Amino acid sequence: MYRVFTCIAQHTGYVSRGWRVPYPPTSLDSLPIRSYFNMTVMSRLSLVAVAASSTLVASASAAIIVAGWTITTPFPTGAGNVPTGQSYTVGAANDGLQTAGSELKSVHALAAATYTSPSGNGSPLSFSSNNWSTGDYYEARVSTTGYTDISISWDQTRSATGPITFDLIMSTDGGANFTTLLAGYTVLQSGGGGAPGTWTTTTYNSIYSFNQAASAADNQTEVIFRLRSLSTTAAGGSNRIDNVMIYSGPVPAPGAIALLGVAGLAGLRRRR
Repeated sequence: MYRVFTCIAQHTGYVSRGWRVPYPPTSLDSLPIRSYFNMTVMSRLSLVAVAASSTLVASASAAIIVAGWTITTPFPTGAGNVPTGQSYTVGAANDGLQTAGSELKSVHALAAATYTSPSGNGSPLSFSSNNWSTGDYYEARVSTTGYTDISISWDQTRSATGPITFDLIMSTDGGANFTTLLAGYTVLQSGGGGAPGTWTTTTYNSIYSFNQAASAADNQTEVIFRLRSLSTTAAGGSNRIDNVMIYSGPVPAPGAIALLGVAGLAGLRRRR
């Protein structure tokens, strides 16, 4: 295999023309990179970052995004404009090969629920709602016809008073029956006292990421995934999601995008 290192080199800005190296390398010293760069320009730290990120890209390239939502459009804001009600949808996926007919929405028992788009997990926007009751959920619908080895990944967080425990459930018969894929998973708080981290527009934090295989979702006309709350919270308690992805094939490990950024940062430090 040769192309992985070519892609990484171009991504990190070190190469203006393609160069071929074997992958995986047996050691850093085995890379034929010395003939292209002076080691005073590119340190071993940069080489380690490139080698690590190339592995992640190789993994990512094996997975196909069937449908993905990265929340690209801000929700209405201002007095009288903030969406409220028992349901709100962001519509079809903005990424993937099977976006037609897909949908991502939130459903609540209380009509007082409001929907906003605060900072995502390393992205400008996310999908947030409050007034959570037991059984409320986020829902992603997608067709997986022609695709196998299906899995879902997503980022999720909460406010200090937002719902903590959720189930991931799935239906392949239009919602008549659901099976549990991931029972009682814990959603970590973002920001505030006791929180392990904070969602920002610039920094991705893998501790807020989840992924789950869903083999029964292979080659289905429609699959419904729900992130279902197991608790009722205070009216102001919120929960939010970001980077909801339905994959066919192996899923990149949580933090892959962030680690790819390490390679770029290492190179940037050396160019200064």
